[in-house]
Amino acid sequence: METNKGTVVVIGAGIAGLSSAFYLVQEGWKVVILEKNTLEDNCSYGNAGMIVPSHFTPLAAPGIVAQGIKWMFDSKSPFYVRPNLSWNLVDWGLKFLKHANKAHVDRHAEAIRDLNLYSSGLYDGLAETPGFDFELEQTGIMMLYKSKEVQHEEIELAKRAQDLNLDVDILDAQQVQALEPQLKLDVLGAAFYKCDGKLYPPKLMQQLIDFLKARGVEFHPQTTVTNFVRSGQKVKEVLTNKGSFAVDEVIVTAGAYLPQLTSKLSLKTPLMPGKGYSFMYSPEENKTLKHAALLLEARVAVTPMNGQIRFSGTMELGSANDTIYSNRVKGIVESIPKYFPELDVAYPEDKIWFGYRPCPPDGLPYLGRVSKLSNVTIAAGGGMMGLSLGPAFGKAVADILAGRKTETDISAFSPDRFD
Repeated sequence: METNKGTVVVIGAGIAGLSSAFYLVQEGWKVVILEKNTLEDNCSYGNAGMIVPSHFTPLAAPGIVAQGIKWMFDSKSPFYVRPNLSWNLVDWGLKFLKHANKAHVDRHAEAIRDLNLYSSGLYDGLAETPGFDFELEQTGIMMLYKSKEVQHEEIELAKRAQDLNLDVDILDAQQVQALEPQLKLDVLGAAFYKCDGKLYPPKLMQQLIDFLKARGVEFHPQTTVTNFVRSGQKVKEVLTNKGSFAVDEVIVTAGAYLPQLTSKLSLKTPLMPGKGYSFMYSPEENKTLKHAALLLEARVAVTPMNGQIRFSGTMELGSANDTIYSNRVKGIVESIPKYFPELDVAYPEDKIWFGYRPCPPDGLPYLGRVSKLSNVTIAAGGGMMGLSLGPAFGKAVADILAGRKTETDISAFSPDRFD
């Protein structure tokens, strides 16, 4: 396709960056993607592969503080804050506490729902594009629970979801089992969000990369942004460890490393890396799952994909590091037979993947133009919804650069809201 609109530098080759490039290149932009790691090494590959309009509640939600305090002293728990004296963690925590209330959740539920539903529809369109087959199945996700307390909470949440016109049913144990005839479940019931879906992330990412390369998008892996050259209210160049790149537009989709980049632009986008772990499990042929599920008490995601099952979970807040904390993974492994008594899942040893969810303190993504710079747009901070929101992020970026109104209202996601 002939390019005539100018050069866009996209920082980050995760799902948000690739989705932005996907829509931009089709509108005539020359796109250059800078990625500090390799193209196979980011949070978009090893995640749960879930598309989740059901996740209309921000991370900063009522009750999460009390539950989090109980969990954070247990190294096997689903939520853990590694003790340190980091001012960034303290500042994030204070902002998190400020937003962990019902009013905040209610105020933003519709905007999150709309962005997720829009993104889900864009995935449907992407799956029909020649060259794409990433195991998309819009067959729903089951929120499985074992306790009366969680059942009560989940039914209340499902009622709120129904008020938001989301397709969700409450199932008893027998109805859940009927949906999974090959594998015995030990649960009290489930909320079945039929509006949700799943896919296989590695296939999606590789197919996006192949599509973009075929259309002339430049990829520069292992390229770290070191600074920006500004002139007035515009960025003119992006400086890296491998040279400089002249730009007409800059899209920052840097995931968990967002604050380090935006600080170079004198912007404040508070965010904490939430480390999560995943591993693949090969079930016996007659003990496979049909639907993705969340094990609610354990906060573990279970996704059938590529002929296997991916188990993923934990939210470990703290500065990024490459250490695999075995107790975090053991917490996932030990929770599995409590819901699936026939599954004998061993500790995965050397097959553990980890990545960082980019978690803003108010649980809302950063999406939009920044006010201080006329040619910088941010699309990051999707937290646990990163993969789900990827296409909507990318399409919003293309709309913004084209001067069009975005398909959903993204005003609540302003990147300037903490400035």
